[in-house]
Amino acid sequence: MNIIKYPARTQWDVCLKRPALDTTFLFDRVETIINSVRSDGDKAVLEFEAQFDKVQLSYLAVSESEMLEAEVIVSEELKAAIRLAHKNIETFHAAQRFEGAKVETAPGVVCWQKAVGIEKVGLYIPGGTAPLFSTVLMLAVPAKIAGCREIVLCTPPNAEGKVHPAILFAARVAGVNKVFKIGGVQAIAAMAYGTESVPKVYKIFGPGNQYVTAAKQLVSLRDVAIDMPAGPSEVEVLADETANPVFVAADLLSQAEHGIDSQAILITTSEALIEAVQIEVEKQLQVLPRRDIATKALDNSKLILVKDKEEAIEMTNLYAPEHLIVETKDFMEVAERVVNAGSVFLGSYSPESAGDYASGTNHTLPTNGYAHAYSGVSLDSFIRKITFQTLSAEGIRNIGPAIEVMAENESLDGHKNAVTVRLAEIENSNK
Repeated sequence: MNIIKYPARTQWDVCLKRPALDTTFLFDRVETIINSVRSDGDKAVLEFEAQFDKVQLSYLAVSESEMLEAEVIVSEELKAAIRLAHKNIETFHAAQRFEGAKVETAPGVVCWQKAVGIEKVGLYIPGGTAPLFSTVLMLAVPAKIAGCREIVLCTPPNAEGKVHPAILFAARVAGVNKVFKIGGVQAIAAMAYGTESVPKVYKIFGPGNQYVTAAKQLVSLRDVAIDMPAGPSEVEVLADETANPVFVAADLLSQAEHGIDSQAILITTSEALIEAVQIEVEKQLQVLPRRDIATKALDNSKLILVKDKEEAIEMTNLYAPEHLIVETKDFMEVAERVVNAGSVFLGSYSPESAGDYASGTNHTLPTNGYAHAYSGVSLDSFIRKITFQTLSAEGIRNIGPAIEVMAENESLDGHKNAVTVRLAEIENSNK
C-alpha cells in the first residue's frame, strides 16, 4: 500500500485518484454485440453464451425444476442467513414508502404526488469470481416492495449450464418473476430490447465488469434507464488513534478482495495506526483465499496521514467514497459532517460487510466519486412519482391572470388562451 504523509491541499486530488476505468475503448465491440441481440434475439444470445460463457444452451430460462433443485442444494445454514438478510432488507426499505400529501397551493388549487412502481425492471447479477446472491436481495426486495409487476433477472451460467443455487434460492425468496441464464453484454442487450424469451424492461440494475458497464452506458443513451454510473468498488476508513488496527486492516482487505481494480484508503491522524495497520494487513493477507486479487488491489490503495480531524473530514468529502467506515472516538460527531458518501458505517463494530449482506441497507452504491451527486439504490430507485392537480373554478380565477401574464411574456399565446377561454366561460356562467 502507498503511504502518503501530510499532503498539501493542492495534492489532494492526486492523492485520491482512483484506478482509471475508461470503457469508451470497448464501445465499438460492445455495440456490435448489442446490435446482434437487438436484431437476432435468442439466436444471438445463445451464440454469445457459447462464445463468452463457454456453454451450449438449448434454452435461456431457468426452469421450475432447476429452482426446486437449487433449494435442495443450498445448505440450511445459508438458507437461514439469506432469509435473515431478506427480512432486514425488507424492513429497512419498507420504511421508505412514500406518502404523498395533498397540498392546496392556493384556494381551489390542489396538487399531490403518487408513487408508482416501474412496471418492468431487469436485474443483472454477476457470476464470475464470486456468485453475488446478496445483490439479488438488494435489488429484488425493494423492487417487490415498490410494486414492480415484472422482475427479470439475468446471470451467467457455469460450463454445465447451471446457475449458482444460492442465486436461484435468493431469487425465489425475494420474489423474482423470471431468471435467465445469460451473462455479460448479451444480458444487458436482451433486457434492454427484449428477445423471444426475455421481456424488454424499462430500467436495468446491477453491477458487472467493464463490458457490462459499457453496455449499460450505451443502452442508457437512448433506450432504457439504468440505476447509476458504475466503477470499481471502493472503501475509505477514517480513523484516529483509538481505532483497532486489526479491524482497520480487515476492513481494507474486505474491499481489496472484490477485484484487482478495487481501492481501499485509510485517512488518519495517527502515524502509529498506519504502522500497525501495515503489519496487520500483511498478516491477514497471508491467510486470505483471494490474496492474489487483494494484493493487486492494494497497489491502488493508500494510507494517508493528515494533520487533524478537520483535514480528515474535508478530504473524505472530497473523495466521496462508496463505503465510508468511521472508526474514531467521536464517530457520531464526525458522521454529522459527512456530506459525500454512498453508505457510512459508524464505530468499531460496524464493518462494511454488515451493509453488504444483512444489516438492511442497500449495497448497490455510487462509486468513482459519483456520491457527490448520486444516492445508492433505495425504494425510490424502483418507483416513479407522478404529479396530479385539480383546479376548481375558484382556483383558475385565483391563479389564471398570473398564468396569462407569464404565458404572454414568453410569447406562448396558446398557453394564455387555454386559461382565457376558461375564465371567459366562468364569467359568462355567472351573469
